[in-house]
Amino acid sequence: RYPRRLSGGQQQRVAIARALAMRPEVILFDEPTSALDPELVGEVLNTIRQLAQEKRTMVIVTHEMSFARDVADRAIFMDQGQIVEQGPAKTLFADPQHPRTRQFLEKFLVK
Repeated sequence: RYPRRLSGGQQQRVAIARALAMRPEVILFDEPTSALDPELVGEVLNTIRQLAQEKRTMVIVTHEMSFARDVADRAIFMDQGQIVEQGPAKTLFADPQHPRTRQFLEKFLVK
């Protein structure tokens, strides 16, 4: 298909494949699902999940908190451009130490 006929999810997966063709040491994802139809979000997250299972090094900026909790080794919570809290993802999501992190996760993390 021509690029203009690809869905948003297909375009994201093509972009990921193109990035992987360069054999990068680190892949940066900046809100990879933000512009997608909700039905396509899962496709892109599954692709990234597969990369995580392959032990690819990735830096992912996302508001998909459940996804980040499940996939990340380390997590950084930022508020207004400042790092508020960071550490092992399992710890940060299960027992946040900073009140702002706790407030955000209570509001936006699907348990």
